[in-house]
Amino acid sequence: MEFLPQFIDIVLHVDKYLAALLAQYGTWIYAILFLIVFCETGLVVTPFLPGDSLLFVAGALAATGGGFDIGIVIAVLLSAAILGDNTNYWIGRWAGKRILAWGEHSRYFNRKAFDITHAYYEKHGGMTMLVARFMPFVRTFAPFVAGVANMSYVRYFAFDLCGALLWVFSLCLAGYWFGNIPWVKSNLSLIVFGTIGLSLVPLVLAWLRQRMAPKAS
Repeated sequence: MEFLPQFIDIVLHVDKYLAALLAQYGTWIYAILFLIVFCETGLVVTPFLPGDSLLFVAGALAATGGGFDIGIVIAVLLSAAILGDNTNYWIGRWAGKRILAWGEHSRYFNRKAFDITHAYYEKHGGMTMLVARFMPFVRTFAPFVAGVANMSYVRYFAFDLCGALLWVFSLCLAGYWFGNIPWVKSNLSLIVFGTIGLSLVPLVLAWLRQRMAPKAS
């Protein structure tokens, strides 16, 4: 049970942990960033990994010039996001039904997040890939849902690429441009809290809409 409090602490204070990893591992930090974002976007069992806050903090650390290069950061994270999503899409397309059957009896599969994402996809189609980038949990399940639904790969990839570009560039550059303003720098943990909170708003609204929707008779 000690793992959960430690993990929550890492997510909420990703600024401190990422800086420590950078100091400890140097350029290997790029591989660590790639792995985190790839797993968060590519595996339906790891939607809890940090996403938005990680991108912002990585951009902020790059602005200090202490071993991070913003160009490499963006390239690494963009590659991880695209490769992760595409892995998730093909997993959904080839094995989605078997995974859903397994998920009915597994505590490692977040069925509620899947249902919210599926309902969102049914309503918005390909635009889900674009909007979901800024919605934790939904971001992880959107490519999987598209694969399960046999969405045209060309159409899927077009939406997904646009979403990945918007997500990585906006958050990394926001961190790079604003992360070292004195007030922001001294309150970076608070900014991380705010980023997580804002990114959860669309997910909460989608959940409320699903709860309040009239039941089919």
